[in-house]
Amino acid sequence: MHYQDERTTGCRISDSWTYRGLKTVILENELLKVSLIADKGADVFEFIHKKTDTEFMWRTPWSVRNQGLSTPPTGDGDNIWHDAYIGGWQTIAPTGGPPQKYANADLGQHTEATLMPWDAVIVEDTPERVSAKFSVRTVRTPFWIEKVVTMQSDSPVLTVTDTLTNQAEEESEAQWGQHVAFGDPFLSPNCRLDMAAADHFVPPGWGDRLKDGHVGTWPNAVDPDGDDVDMASFPPKSDRVQDYSVFKNQKEGWYAVTNPDRGVGFGLAYPVDTFKYLWYWQVFGGAFGYPWYGRTYNVGLEPFTSLSSGIPEPGTDERTSMIFKPGETKSATVRAVIYESTTGVSHISQDGEVSTI
Repeated sequence: MHYQDERTTGCRISDSWTYRGLKTVILENELLKVSLIADKGADVFEFIHKKTDTEFMWRTPWSVRNQGLSTPPTGDGDNIWHDAYIGGWQTIAPTGGPPQKYANADLGQHTEATLMPWDAVIVEDTPERVSAKFSVRTVRTPFWIEKVVTMQSDSPVLTVTDTLTNQAEEESEAQWGQHVAFGDPFLSPNCRLDMAAADHFVPPGWGDRLKDGHVGTWPNAVDPDGDDVDMASFPPKSDRVQDYSVFKNQKEGWYAVTNPDRGVGFGLAYPVDTFKYLWYWQVFGGAFGYPWYGRTYNVGLEPFTSLSSGIPEPGTDERTSMIFKPGETKSATVRAVIYESTTGVSHISQDGEVSTI
């Protein structure tokens, strides 16, 4: 947009940026700055609270790379995805989880859309409100995906609406979610996790500090020795643990991570009728070998429609993938909100209104 109104106050938006050769869209207002890399999955790679200069999104050790400038050393579907993974926040659809076979197509980790360039267009640009729409047509799966990102003046809320359309003339499965990752320096052992009441379980083979196969209710869990674990807390990196657990039957769709030392936190509100599961990926210095090599301190708190790769819940045979009829379209809106607190959060509404403790 050669003749865009380049404001310096109120809401601002620009699609005239590149970062390491990748098209980037930047939205900001008086409180927030949010940057998305259109040429790589429309990933949110910056989410900054201006007042405290806090970056909430985690960055991988290799951060943003222009994958078009290199050739993967192997064709492994897990490695290719992790080589390109920058941290931050991805829209994962229409498959999520480890590599899988999808209607005779080979798909790598967390689907093809996160590795593809998305089209981007500014759809609203006023001092009061800015909005951009990102879109992509997947190749090995039959989906058209749109993502509309909106910010309003003086608001700590970023609104993201995803829309998936099955363009196949047959039913198609989908696993769809918000892959949001936090890391240091925002994330620390002094942080606190709050969320709505939920059940949770630890899939077999995924427990270090958590007991494999454990089933419980938020925030109570047990370790391999049967001792109590408070999941509202974050262990230090020196504990060298890595875990994965899943929350389900959440009464309301929200969670919040508060850093009391900085006096600021990040919350996400989402519809539980769409995102029935909350994946909780936890790396507290304990993931050794490729790709982390014991060097990262990060968590992912990821609302999803399904379990990883659409597998059934433990003890059942029914796949958890969402089913799209031919031509069917489904949408869902999530809201990320920044708040100031040193004590935590008791509730976040679906509009992004935060009640602190």
